[in-house]
Amino acid sequence: MKQINKNFFDTVYNRENTGSVKYDFIPKVPNIKNVIPMWVADMDFKSPLIVEEALKKVAKHNIYGYSYIDDEYISLLQNWYARKMDWKIKKEEILCVPSVMFGISAAIRALTKAGDSILVSQPVYYPFMDIVKDNDRKLVVSPLVFTGKKYEIDFKDFETKIKQNKVKMYILCSPHNPVSRVWTKQELLSIAKTCIKHNVIIVSDEIHSDFVYDNYKHYPISSLSKQIEENTITAIAPTKTFNLAGLQAAHLVIQNKKIKDLIVKSINATGFHILTKPAIEAVKAVYRDGENWFNSLLKYLQQNRDILVNGFAGTKISVQNMEGTYLAWLNCKQLNLSCNQIEKLFLKAGVWLHKGSTFGIGGEGYMRMNIACPQKVLKAAINKIQSTL
Repeated sequence: MKQINKNFFDTVYNRENTGSVKYDFIPKVPNIKNVIPMWVADMDFKSPLIVEEALKKVAKHNIYGYSYIDDEYISLLQNWYARKMDWKIKKEEILCVPSVMFGISAAIRALTKAGDSILVSQPVYYPFMDIVKDNDRKLVVSPLVFTGKKYEIDFKDFETKIKQNKVKMYILCSPHNPVSRVWTKQELLSIAKTCIKHNVIIVSDEIHSDFVYDNYKHYPISSLSKQIEENTITAIAPTKTFNLAGLQAAHLVIQNKKIKDLIVKSINATGFHILTKPAIEAVKAVYRDGENWFNSLLKYLQQNRDILVNGFAGTKISVQNMEGTYLAWLNCKQLNLSCNQIEKLFLKAGVWLHKGSTFGIGGEGYMRMNIACPQKVLKAAINKIQSTL
């Protein structure tokens, strides 16, 4: 597949009235039209054209019976991670699931029981908290520490919380959403060492692992040692990478057979454990021929990151250094407003961001901004926000 022209990502599409959560659930603000939604983590770019071609082929056949995951599917998945992250995954270690959160929920039910403690590092992707509580587990928080330059894990607090609460599982977000950290190899080793020491299972959500910018490197935590892989469930998916969230396809990588068998039982108990034919063919298409498209996308997003940083330079809003993901973490504390007030202020200006308080401890005074959009739209959003300052 040839290199993608920048114009592909510059094109603005109308997504209103398409059943889009991002566009069709925008709060209605009196006297304000054309609100730019930059909250939900999906992209405003069309997926690679090879996805459209794959889905047309499925539709043309027009028989939608039960489907299965063939050897080509598994091989393409293995090749992607071997090539991009030097991670060798065996066929028998892969479980296909409809979504990352479905897989994490299955792991929680399989490996812990009601009342058990599960640890997260806030601020963090808020469905982690919901899924722990909704499964009747106890949520334990070890807050990230902001050093003035970047967020870090307070390993003393991390271990203390594990011991005090008899934590059974840690849900790792790697790269981290929303603070955009790409954890170093040493940080991941320290996480794993502490978890193994205290018999804490690691569930690592690595859905953003392809979105890593220059000078940073993503390490699948499971790839760091045999001992770590035996204690880890890794959740991965092409859905963020290629904007396929609506097609529902994800994977769990589980090297420990005993753990895998327990999770398979948990998944089977739901009665929902197969991917659809459109999802299967779309995944095969992007892992077979989508790399040039994604490489072009990543360069475009890095340009967006720079536009964002420059756009807020010298204002009361600062942008946390983006090491990975397409989700910017905006420090709005100098506005001296609550997240609810900031959200209303920006909405009146015509931009909808995600409140930092939603992500837990450490989120108040911050807003999360999805920059996976055409540069024209990003610049317009920055100008709208600037007009309120």
